[in-house]
Order: sequence, then C-alpha cells, then structure tokens
Amino acid sequence: MVNNDFRAELPHSIQLEERHRLAVTGVSEVLSFDENEVIMDTSLGLLTVEGEGLHVEKLSLDIGEVAIVGTVAALYYT
Repeated sequence: MVNNDFRAELPHSIQLEERHRLAVTGVSEVLSFDENEVIMDTSLGLLTVEGEGLHVEKLSLDIGEVAIVGTVAALYYT
C-alpha cells in the first residue's frame, strides 16, 4: 500500500465518456484488473470499475492517472 501522505496529496476525479473511456486521477495503486473488473486505490478510497472488455490503456502512477477503455457497467467505492 502507498504512503497515506502521498495518497492524500493526489486530487481525485473521474471522467467517463460514453461508457467506453474512463479517466481517473488520484490513483496511488492498481490492485487488480481483468476484462470484467479493475480495482484501484485512490485518494478517496478503493474504486472498483465493473464492465466488459476492460483494458488499462494508460497507467501513470507517478502522477496518479489511469485510463481504461471498454464497456463500463458500474463504478463504486469501498
């Protein structure tokens, strides 16, 4: 897990375009991913993305950005 001080510094946002392209900022770690689910740790808690044909298109943890393509069915925090 990432240092909580670093995690708190990352501004968090989600941008979803037509349910097929998702951009997330404030990501400190991607915990798991497959074609149906991506779980990531963000500055506001764990974020789970569910869908079909999901692929991590961009992963830049040094700046806290993740881009996912595929069909997004659900987003939820835990």
